[in-house]
Amino acid sequence: MTASSPMLTRLLLVDDHPLVRDGLRLRLETVAHLRVVGEACSAEQALQVLAALETQQDALPHLILMDLNMRGVGGLELTALLHDRYPQIAVLVLSMHDNAEYIVQAVRAGARGYLLKDEPAQEILAAIDAVMAGRTYFSAVAAGRLAQASAPAVLLTQREREILRHIAEGHANKQIAQALNLSVRTIETHRLNIKRKLGIEGQAELIKFAVENRGI
Repeated sequence: MTASSPMLTRLLLVDDHPLVRDGLRLRLETVAHLRVVGEACSAEQALQVLAALETQQDALPHLILMDLNMRGVGGLELTALLHDRYPQIAVLVLSMHDNAEYIVQAVRAGARGYLLKDEPAQEILAAIDAVMAGRTYFSAVAAGRLAQASAPAVLLTQREREILRHIAEGHANKQIAQALNLSVRTIETHRLNIKRKLGIEGQAELIKFAVENRGI
């Protein structure tokens, strides 16, 4: 890998259809900087895979490609759980649902992107690279639904809203971490996600937004 080559991105595929996972894996493995490190057909299995990978050094995925419709615990619940437990792992939803309610719920659960399952493979690859570069990515349809459905603040997760309220009170990352029983690094990751969603650049702007939106 040369200095100009993209960084290796580890992926976990979560979908209850084996054919979908097989197709994704085959396409993704043609890209040199992408590596599928695991697959899961359910939320329970996904958590087991992550727990196993967590015991290995530098083995956790950077990004999870997530279906929403699964037996048992659904993709929305799993996305919220992962956002809380593994905030450093990005979730990119790949779903057949194109209605605004699903898309808004996915973003509020912590997803950093949303694509429809009939999108061309090239757009999925573009979405992965965009999210890994620190951006969000929504297909044209998903972006249109979001624009019609909500203001940016509505897209914050419950945990992000809690952290925003602490920021409004003037609490530092260490204080917030102690109050929420989380690590300082996790709080820093959540703050980064909040700024990304709101289109905010600096800390001063984030504090200003927090103070002005205490009740969200």
